[in-house]
Amino acid sequence: MVVTIDLNKRQHQILEIVKENGPITGEHIAERLNLTRATLRPDLAILTMAGFLDARPRVGYFYTGKTKTQLLTDNLKEIYVKDHQSVPVVVSESASVYDAICTIFLEDIGTLFVVDEASCLVGVLSRKDLLRAALGKQELSSIPVHIIMTRMPNITVCEKEDLLIDVATKLIDKQIDAVPIVKRKADGYEVIGRITKTNITKAFVALANEDL
Repeated sequence: MVVTIDLNKRQHQILEIVKENGPITGEHIAERLNLTRATLRPDLAILTMAGFLDARPRVGYFYTGKTKTQLLTDNLKEIYVKDHQSVPVVVSESASVYDAICTIFLEDIGTLFVVDEASCLVGVLSRKDLLRAALGKQELSSIPVHIIMTRMPNITVCEKEDLLIDVATKLIDKQIDAVPIVKRKADGYEVIGRITKTNITKAFVALANEDL
């Protein structure tokens, strides 16, 4: 995967040489810097792996012309939901609001996914939904969650092959904290995972800190 990094002085010098003289061989770059090819090899490897340079056998190095922002965009287009998903927490649509409140706090999560008898997704419950119900005067143990949940088809979902950046955009646009990862079935969607704001934050922090 392409990784954006902070370049040192010599790496910046290499980029300038390749910009002005590319395609240019490693030997010729080394001559211009009065260095040996062996000394230069790690820097060339870093610049190539990071996406700043492109190397072609028997031709030399080319400058790709990409900025750090463009390289970061390339990175984000290589991060998939399946690599950062977490285990979903589901409740039956017949479960009570009281049970759902207990589950959401015991599991320390912000969103519950509601399934029917066939284990297909039928709804979503957020902490806000449960808090709103708890503020009323109803007996929470007698209210089934399907009364207060957000129902299909008004549920935002994703699949494991989706890009993480696309899911992040959905979270922002819909102002929600999590989306279920689903697998299509003949009779609906099976919940196979979840992606939360925390998952996405961890993935982006890992990307920023990743070493070559």
